[in-house]
Amino acid sequence: MTFETLGLSPALLRALADTGYTTPTPIQAQSIPAGLEGRDILGAAQTGTGKTAAFGLPLLQRLARETPPRGPRKPRALVLVPTRELAVQVADSLKEYGRHLRLNVTMIFGGVGMQPQIDNLRRGVDILVACPGRLLDHLDSGHAKLDAIELLVLDEADRMLDMGFLPSIKRVLARVPKQRQTMLFSATFEPRIRALAMELLDRPVEVQVAAQNTIAETIVHRVHPVDSARKRDLLVDILAARHGDRVLVFGRTKHGCNRLAEQLGQAGLPSVAIHGNKSQAQRQKALDAFKAGRARILVATDVAARGLDIPDLPLVINHDLPMVAEDYVHRIGRTGRNGAQGEAVSLVAPEEGGLLRDIQRMLKADITMETVTGFEPSQPLRMDAKPVQGRGGRGGGQKPGGQRKAGNRGHGKPAPRGAATHAGPKQHRGGGRRRRSA
Repeated sequence: MTFETLGLSPALLRALADTGYTTPTPIQAQSIPAGLEGRDILGAAQTGTGKTAAFGLPLLQRLARETPPRGPRKPRALVLVPTRELAVQVADSLKEYGRHLRLNVTMIFGGVGMQPQIDNLRRGVDILVACPGRLLDHLDSGHAKLDAIELLVLDEADRMLDMGFLPSIKRVLARVPKQRQTMLFSATFEPRIRALAMELLDRPVEVQVAAQNTIAETIVHRVHPVDSARKRDLLVDILAARHGDRVLVFGRTKHGCNRLAEQLGQAGLPSVAIHGNKSQAQRQKALDAFKAGRARILVATDVAARGLDIPDLPLVINHDLPMVAEDYVHRIGRTGRNGAQGEAVSLVAPEEGGLLRDIQRMLKADITMETVTGFEPSQPLRMDAKPVQGRGGRGGGQKPGGQRKAGNRGHGKPAPRGAATHAGPKQHRGGGRRRRSA
């Protein structure tokens, strides 16, 4: 199968040829025809399999072949994403695919000034890629209107429908016409989130390329049991041994990532860190340096776990296991993309055994354990241990409902206390471990 056989327009085919894309991935081959027909789609596929093109190509073709209403151009397509970095990446991809089309793509996210975004909206927009919090700011101030939306996409839909985002998503959906095409894509859909997703869709085509919550076969993943107090020393040893590789290291908290990056630097391993408390300029600068090879080690919270395509990333290390098992799939999905070989290593303390157990249950597979000589833990992993949560959910540091922090609103301050807790429907509250902003 080729992109030509999927019914794409010559302009899109030219753009794909320019970028070197020749053969559609399974998620693209199954989703693009349904998207071109105007069908709603619930799409699930492993990370790194081309989900952006799966929804982006039919979205661009539909907008290009339809004449927009007269008057100032209002957004006709809305793509909602959970992080600023993913907003940049999705918008760049849509611009790349639509380079031979006369369509305008604009990004809306926090961490940057409002006025440039207001100016872009006034000039006219065809496709809006947005984080929910900042989009609501523009909607509430009257600078953005969604009454002309024909296509709605939720990228990383499982995260978008999580408790932290759900109140904001519902407020956005109230501004979007009910007659629309809706496409939801993610690598993971736990049953509760899948049921919620189906409420937003009308007779959808369900596309599931691989079994739920599976890991790419090109990734080798293993666990090193180690005491919490020795994790940093073991991490230094691993990074020193892999001195020629770029490595993405995941921590659980913003403060912990900052401290870990500083400690690695003191050990002669210069690192950059990104998390939700950094400005967008700081985050983008660090990510750009990492992608370009100017920085070899990136220490990040789960802000870097979703959707980001980092070329030639051979190794991902979980310094801390995620509090939610599904996030393991997204984290290690940064490596082993597009058929490349990858490696995922997790440093697991005895008290994190319960988190590892949850991950293995989700994957329906064991993860190989290898004890590193000199770093033997003082006791076996306690697989029946309950996850230890700080204030505000995963790893502490934020009240429930705090997804509309600087990552989406851009004011650099947490949302007012209790701001989001009243908005979610009662039946969904408490339906799973609460998440916190990355």
